[in-house]
Amino acid sequence: MEYYSNHITKLIEELAKLPGVGAKSAQRMAFHMINMPNEQVESLISAISLAKSNIKYCSVCCTLTDEEVCPICKSKSRDHEVIMVVENSRDLAAYEKTGRYDGVYHVLHGAISPMLGIGPADIKLKELIKRLEKEVNEVIIATNSTLEGETTAMYIAKLIKPTGIKVSRIASGVPVGGDLEYIDEVTLLRALEGRTIL
Repeated sequence: MEYYSNHITKLIEELAKLPGVGAKSAQRMAFHMINMPNEQVESLISAISLAKSNIKYCSVCCTLTDEEVCPICKSKSRDHEVIMVVENSRDLAAYEKTGRYDGVYHVLHGAISPMLGIGPADIKLKELIKRLEKEVNEVIIATNSTLEGETTAMYIAKLIKPTGIKVSRIASGVPVGGDLEYIDEVTLLRALEGRTIL
């Protein structure tokens, strides 16, 4: 049974298609948007439209940007000889928030997943290999600790090792505030192997 008019129902359905948005959140957002002043609605529509038509891949690292080369790749203060490989632009943003990494990035836009039919040619690997023709000392693989992330990390490591460039993998382990009894064995083993001297 339809509770709302067709236009409201359609808006809720479209909002519910967004990642992480359930039916109730979509309904809340829809009613919020309907009650927004017209200029705010126009501003939101304009921001979405401009982003969709102007955002592209950085010609160097493949992150999303509205310029030919993103600000990180342009920066002279970054160490361009160290490249951190991440799965998506959100991962890049997460590392940037730490304020502790001064190298550059390479965004794959996915991970190898034979189960989903995603192979090496479906992610930005060719672009990474091309970047290694320049002066690069280290590639840090920072893919997720999932089966796909691990598969991708191993594949990249196999590709890069013959070049003589140092390849490292981010450590993973017990999260801060995590109780050991609830942590899975793989995570505990990683935490043990990635331990540091105090």
